[in-house]
Amino acid sequence: MTIQQAQQEVDRWIKSYGVRYFNELTNLAILTEEVGELARIMARRYGEQSFKPSDNQGDLADEMADVLWVLLCLANQTGVDLTEALQKNLAKKSKRDNRRHKENSKLLK
Repeated sequence: MTIQQAQQEVDRWIKSYGVRYFNELTNLAILTEEVGELARIMARRYGEQSFKPSDNQGDLADEMADVLWVLLCLANQTGVDLTEALQKNLAKKSKRDNRRHKENSKLLK
């Protein structure tokens, strides 16, 4: 599935099952919540925190998909073509950072 297809699929789902998009500020709050849920799993699975016995250890892939879902909703709502945006962003980073990371002594350890 391409990014464009994903945006279209989310739009179809919203129109078929979701009644309408939540407003942009609500979706931004939901995105923040979903990123927090992803961060919780990452901090415990890969960081120094540990899961409590009562914790659900979470589904990392599902949490990432939740973040992507809401980001796709926001893109649809605001008229952003994420394929084009990502291509432009990659070009910007490639030009700006073409030597930066290779010359970063902190990364060469």
